[in-house]
Amino acid sequence: MEYVGLHEILSPGTGQNRSKLRKDIEEYHTAYAIDFDDTDIDTFTARRPEGPAFDKEKKLCVFLEYTRAMDMNEDWAEKKEQDKNDRYSSHLGFINHLSHRGKSGWKASQTNFTTGVRGSLHTSQFLMRLESLGVKNKNTREAIRNRTVQKTLFMSDMILKFFSFALNSKTNWTLQNLPTEIVNKNMERFNLHLQPLRL
Repeated sequence: MEYVGLHEILSPGTGQNRSKLRKDIEEYHTAYAIDFDDTDIDTFTARRPEGPAFDKEKKLCVFLEYTRAMDMNEDWAEKKEQDKNDRYSSHLGFINHLSHRGKSGWKASQTNFTTGVRGSLHTSQFLMRLESLGVKNKNTREAIRNRTVQKTLFMSDMILKFFSFALNSKTNWTLQNLPTEIVNKNMERFNLHLQPLRL
């Protein structure tokens, strides 16, 4: 938790002294009647978002989460985003609690960017979230969206190539050698298609 930038928005030393941070976390859980034990506190302090963004002028701290999810079902993005929101809701509550207690005026929130492994994304939502982070130029937002989709497809293709290579080779590091029919059936099920592997 000390790595998410608490020193940027709270009083000096907050988040850097582990025992003090632990007491603050316990106090937050108690204040909001949230059940916890030592393991919960350890998990809480170990978990951190992919990146925080700060607007010092407006006193905003935004947790940034980027996720690639299997986009098979209609509600794939909503489900993944709900998972991400649930994962960090206590952390945002904790930061807002400390900010309110210390009268620092900072507010913490979360922005998710969710892309399907087959390159799908909710375009208007994606572009609006970029704009909310200060990316005001429309062409820049479009370029980021296009690049995100391209990179996602590139990564998926690369993973599939390695997967195919592992399944169809006789190397020592191949843990399983499934029959080709099974591999093809699973690839079909997820509507994934391999380009020929070039070695």
